[in-house]
Amino acid sequence: MSHLEPFGARLRRAMDERGPLCVGIDPHASLLGSWGLADDVAGLERFSRTVVEALADRVAVFKPQIAFFERFGSRGLAVLETSVAEARAAGALVVMDAKRGDIGSTMAAYAESFLRKDAPLFSDALTVSPYLGYGSLKPAVDLARESGTGLFVLALTSNPEGGEVQHAVREDGRGVGATMLAHLAAENAGEEPLGSFGAVVGATLGDLSSYDLDVNGPLLAPGIGAQGATPADLPRVFGAAVRNVVPNVSRAVLSEGPRAAGLRDAAERFADEVRTAVDG
Repeated sequence: MSHLEPFGARLRRAMDERGPLCVGIDPHASLLGSWGLADDVAGLERFSRTVVEALADRVAVFKPQIAFFERFGSRGLAVLETSVAEARAAGALVVMDAKRGDIGSTMAAYAESFLRKDAPLFSDALTVSPYLGYGSLKPAVDLARESGTGLFVLALTSNPEGGEVQHAVREDGRGVGATMLAHLAAENAGEEPLGSFGAVVGATLGDLSSYDLDVNGPLLAPGIGAQGATPADLPRVFGAAVRNVVPNVSRAVLSEGPRAAGLRDAAERFADEVRTAVDG
């Protein structure tokens, strides 16, 4: 397998050069409708191509949500394959938001679907769920190390239901979410300039000073824009780890389509606001 430079190093460079912003590709039915597109494969293809053509040469990261493509079956996945390949060819990194989680050979197969270099949906990183136990992710961790890709592990998510699992306290007194962060810090130990194993931490969660977010890896932060968080909130939420935050904006950028100029202006505005907040 040809070996890529580690994801963490590629991500750090992309964020420094293009601005620290991740734009979601979430073609849900209401957004297709607001663009004047039909909720079908043709609308999906038009939407995805427009977003990639407008932004892939300028944003650091895209995060396609696979569910919005899977609902159209194999034809929807074919659109996703094309979008991922074209985005990467234009220099954007792609984080596949599939939240996969399983055990053994099944987890290995999920990892191969997205992190094996010759896979049709090969992406730079994958979101994964550790709630079958962090150790269940080992096949994905191993393949990511081998292929130069990365993982984003669900740790402290922005949905209110997440707390019943992530805030639960283990026998040793440590919360489950904090345990996931500690595992990631161990994965990234000694990596420079940034480890490749990140956490998903919601930007809407308020003061997280009781958590050690400095995992020496990226923190994928959903919640900016339509969910209510702003770039100015990032230093308060993430503290000293704010420079490693990858803020995800979806609807607040995508709603400015279908004009390419509208998409570009919105992405540039958010990237500038994030840079200003992070640089203080």
